Amino acid sequence: MAAAQQNASADHLAVICHGLWGNPSHLNHLRDTLRAAYSDQSLHILVPTSNSDNQTYDGVEVGGERIANEIEQRLSELEQQGHKIKKISITGYSLGGLVARYAIGLMYSSGLFDRIQPINFTTFATPHIGVRTPRLGARSYFFNFMGARTLSTSGQQLFLIDSFRDTGRPLLSLMADPNSVFTAGLRRFKHKWLYANTMNDRSVPYYTAMFSRTDAYVDLDKVEVHYAKGQPKPGNVILDPENPVTPKQPSGEQLSLVQRLMPHQRTINNIPFYMVIFSLLPLALPVFLANAGYQTYQSAQRIRHHESGKAFSLDRYRVKLLEEAQAVQDRVYERVVEQQAEDYLPTPPPESQSVDSASSHTKEDLELSRRETTREKGPSPLLVLTEGQFDMIENLDNLGFTKYPVHIQKVRHTHAAIVVRIQKESFAEGRVVVQHWIDKFEI
Repeated sequence: MAAAQQNASADHLAVICHGLWGNPSHLNHLRDTLRAAYSDQSLHILVPTSNSDNQTYDGVEVGGERIANEIEQRLSELEQQGHKIKKISITGYSLGGLVARYAIGLMYSSGLFDRIQPINFTTFATPHIGVRTPRLGARSYFFNFMGARTLSTSGQQLFLIDSFRDTGRPLLSLMADPNSVFTAGLRRFKHKWLYANTMNDRSVPYYTAMFSRTDAYVDLDKVEVHYAKGQPKPGNVILDPENPVTPKQPSGEQLSLVQRLMPHQRTINNIPFYMVIFSLLPLALPVFLANAGYQTYQSAQRIRHHESGKAFSLDRYRVKLLEEAQAVQDRVYERVVEQQAEDYLPTPPPESQSVDSASSHTKEDLELSRRETTREKGPSPLLVLTEGQFDMIENLDNLGFTKYPVHIQKVRHTHAAIVVRIQKESFAEGRVVVQHWIDKFEI
């Protein structure tokens, strides 16, 4: 059963969802810090267990239905024990943020939010617009191709190659649609926050955790970061959400030929890491692929069992969602396709110059760049995202999230550090992030 604490006087349920390949123990620090701040006199805490470990292969939809069912079961248990829950908060880490968003759509559709007030919604390092790498070249193509095919349904959804039911659209696109139950549910939350790593998060890069058209942190030597005020000790981890980064002023000094040819210091620092990776790759890759095939098969079996309704009844979820899917299916939508362009979209030509005569870039690239440039005000160039991803960014931005860039510098594995997934002294910067979240959490 789920990990939970209870008290008769508590009227607020906080739910915390883990990520891909995750389990409830990954969220111990989030849970324990929240419990230390708010006793069981004021808060129930639920860390769902129904979507743990290899079950996270089964997709956002199945995971979301499991979590929604577990939340509803917990609410029913509390009610039978004489507890009256009036408020709910939901937090998602990594893939858990997407699963939580799906579950929110289900609970909104079922009318749960008409009797229980949504208060806080938070994501930590969540791939809101998928993990398709916005780069070109053989390595990126290989990553996009293999990732989408080695993580079962979750991989297809994260790499945006799935087609959700009969809509002809990727699930993540539908979840960001302004007419969907998913965004309607999110709008009901009083507070919406997200935390995104600026560097060294190889699982969930900045642009998708922040749903951003640009990434100003690709070359930190060229920017000045600005920290938010009033951070928990030791501080200086979370950047100012209003003004996180500005370009450095040119020094005026001319680099010598040797300096220009020298590799970046970060590249030099990463050499030992890449040496280890490439030496282990010939041994690890066959094992990984064999395990991926096995897990995909097992996932398909679990999904069939889930779809049969033997685990729990799906009727209360599927009917309303299909009605919603049918409604949005009538809207015009371009299927997400791979952009054949550079790592960044081309700078659009002046308005006086026609698109057809601008350059060798395709007309579609330039039109997309012109459209997105009018939305994004800043010095950083636009990433080569798909049109569908740009649409997701715009729609999610309209929901009113407060976005916190997290600048963890002392460890390489920032994806784990941001929530202190393991109790390590080197994850001290992550404790600042978690405490910042706790300080804002409304009971």
